[in-house]
Amino acid sequence: MIYCVEDDNSIRDLMVYTLKAGGMEAMGFPNAGEFWAAMKNEQPELILLDIMLPGEDGLSVLNRLKNSPLTEDIPVILATAKSTEFDKVVGLDNGADDYLAKPFGMMEMMSRVKAVLRRTVKKQQGKILNYGDIRLDTSRHIVTVNGAEVILTLKEFELLKLFMENPSIVFTRDQLLSTVWGTDYMGETRTVDVHIGTLRTKLGKNGALIKTVRGVGYRMDNAVQLDS
Repeated sequence: MIYCVEDDNSIRDLMVYTLKAGGMEAMGFPNAGEFWAAMKNEQPELILLDIMLPGEDGLSVLNRLKNSPLTEDIPVILATAKSTEFDKVVGLDNGADDYLAKPFGMMEMMSRVKAVLRRTVKKQQGKILNYGDIRLDTSRHIVTVNGAEVILTLKEFELLKLFMENPSIVFTRDQLLSTVWGTDYMGETRTVDVHIGTLRTKLGKNGALIKTVRGVGYRMDNAVQLDS
């Protein structure tokens, strides 16, 4: 899946049409709000991101993506109509993988998308996380415990991935809400506790690796439990 975030309806429709004609799945969004809403349900393989968006601009979106451990590896191609190099340089310095200068042709867009996907697929291949008896395959979205697959919801998977990528790091409930549910989520921190509880249950005895840090939040490690 490729997400196209572009406020010009005709350009966005043409981008999505071209990507689909090239055999790719694609969805378009006119602004950052609709894009972030979609991100809660499915994360794309690549994002085509216009810098000049209404409301939250593309550079702000890029910074949020690259500052979250859940989305930092998603490749981003920036699109800019500005003639100066400033936004291009800032974007590349902040983690963008490539850029398209408007007006651009659809053949050029497809070429850049394929090139970036080839590079990132190579980087993501074999990204397996292991902790205790737990094995998490980020590319295939599969979790196994002692070789048996465990079926997790999207949020449970993202929580576990965050913990496994940051062993022994304590996350507050607010940090977990912001990172896993998104900064626009208006729910209560109790949501985190409920998901941690179901995640622990599904992991069986390995659920004990997720420790409660009393008065703070949660961390993952195999040390003797003293703080909960």
